[in-house]
Amino acid sequence: MLMTMPRAAAVESVFQTIACPTRRALLDSLAQGEKNVTELVRSVAVSQSAVSQQLAILKNAGLVRERSEGRFRFYRLRAQPLAEVNTWLARYRAHVERQLDALGRVLDAMPDEADPDPKRRP
Repeated sequence: MLMTMPRAAAVESVFQTIACPTRRALLDSLAQGEKNVTELVRSVAVSQSAVSQQLAILKNAGLVRERSEGRFRFYRLRAQPLAEVNTWLARYRAHVERQLDALGRVLDAMPDEADPDPKRRP
């Protein structure tokens, strides 16, 4: 019997959660500070029902925290679970930087081209 570690499931959940553009937009909005559902609905182009559904998924993944104040619910970002994503991306960030450095060396080695229209001056 193969047992899955709870931590691995949580990481997969975060990756699956941020795969949705609407959830990413909600996270972007919450990165600016705590907001209630009405404010979040204004920040994305979906219905209040859809925002509530997406918030439930974000909450389940541990990416948002909810608090009640009277009849209002406020949500705020919990960025800690994104650390796993950042760690995974770091390997690829180094690869991209190496590619950009190589491109920069090629461009630096290329001769500057003369302006084809000598009458045109900046």
